[in-house]
Amino acid sequence: MSWDFTEDAAFHALGDAFAESGETSAMEFLANGEGAFHFQELTQNAAGEGFDLSDSSTLENFQQDVIDALEGRRPE
Repeated sequence: MSWDFTEDAAFHALGDAFAESGETSAMEFLANGEGAFHFQELTQNAAGEGFDLSDSSTLENFQQDVIDALEGRRPE
């Protein structure tokens, strides 16, 4: 199964909200408010694509991938 979460609309919304927030830490942004909402939507989309994120280590790995992708989108 192949799914590039960075092409998902929820990831784009998450990235836009992160950029607009002024937050410097993607991890902090995902931990509250709008970031948590968009991350939950992204995990639901992942489940819809057949990814099982019920295991905490799998979810943590996915979250870290999202954090890395968000921080990679930030303009220098």
